Amino acid sequence: MTPQRILLIQGHPDAVTSHLCHALADAYTQGAESAGHEVRRVPVALLDFPLLRSQQAWEEGALPPGLVQAQEDIAWAQHLVLFFPLWLGDMPALLKAFLEQVARPGFAFKAEGGNPFGKKGLSGRTARVVVTMGMPALVYRWYFRAHSVKNLERNILGFVGISPVNETLIGQVDKLGEEGARTWLEKLRKLGSAAQ
Repeated sequence: MTPQRILLIQGHPDAVTSHLCHALADAYTQGAESAGHEVRRVPVALLDFPLLRSQQAWEEGALPPGLVQAQEDIAWAQHLVLFFPLWLGDMPALLKAFLEQVARPGFAFKAEGGNPFGKKGLSGRTARVVVTMGMPALVYRWYFRAHSVKNLERNILGFVGISPVNETLIGQVDKLGEEGARTWLEKLRKLGSAAQ
């Protein structure tokens, strides 16, 4: 397998306590690096950036200095892996704010002809979304139709050209126990090794 450039985006907003999302990212990194892939990481909880509050700020404002390296890392990557816990049925607000900031015109998409969103700026990249949650993953997938993950895949990642996007949904995290956690960590190591 040809070595890949992989960017892990840690979307858990808690910068103080280690959570399953952090352990999963560590396991993915171990697998990827052991297979010869190059890995960079973006810990969103440690970045300093404001919320966007207007369309004008998004279209014309400067990227906050604290996000310049993150945007460069996204441009560098061939494969992105986003990790986050499901909070109130969606990604945490901090991760959404991060994605809004970095996915700006001129970077994530470019004007083409009269269409300001005509050319997808991040085409040629693939992604995986790893989501932890308290409810059973099957309930989220079938009853709730994985609505927020599908929104992320279609309306954010797909909109800027990232495809295909695969997902790993880990449910009932409070009931996994040590054995269940070890099983998921091993699955993430294997995904990292395969750069998937």
